[in-house]
Amino acid sequence: MDRGRLLKRLDAAWAELEASFAGLPAEQMVVPGVTAAWSVKDIVAHVTTWEEEALRYLPVILEGRRPPRYSVLHGGIDAFNAKKTAEKRALPLPEVLRQFHAVHRRLVRFLEGVPEDELRSDTRFRRRLRADTYGHYPHHTRAIRSWREGQG
Repeated sequence: MDRGRLLKRLDAAWAELEASFAGLPAEQMVVPGVTAAWSVKDIVAHVTTWEEEALRYLPVILEGRRPPRYSVLHGGIDAFNAKKTAEKRALPLPEVLRQFHAVHRRLVRFLEGVPEDELRSDTRFRRRLRADTYGHYPHHTRAIRSWREGQG
């Protein structure tokens, strides 16, 4: 896959995620229960966290090094997610949304400068990118849509 196709795939999955909560009033964005105790706001913050992780560790992969394991650093991915959710829960909704868009813009700018060879095949870089972004968004898109259908 070339850069253009990869960015289109990323953009399409991102647009679907954004559309899943478009038009929700602020008071509904913070209602828990979308995914377990998470609200839409929590999910948005969670997606941002994983894009931040991509921005932190994709450069490490480009350098030929391996990112540390979440099991070693945080006691596992679930523990990491719980820690980050707790940290971001106190943020006001406008700040969560600002970070959501700002971090995504940074990620896209970063990807525009990545060597094409890292994007064309199933490299460690591409696998990490997929896991943290366009392979990750649909899970939360479906959860939000399902929750919204149950709200009506």
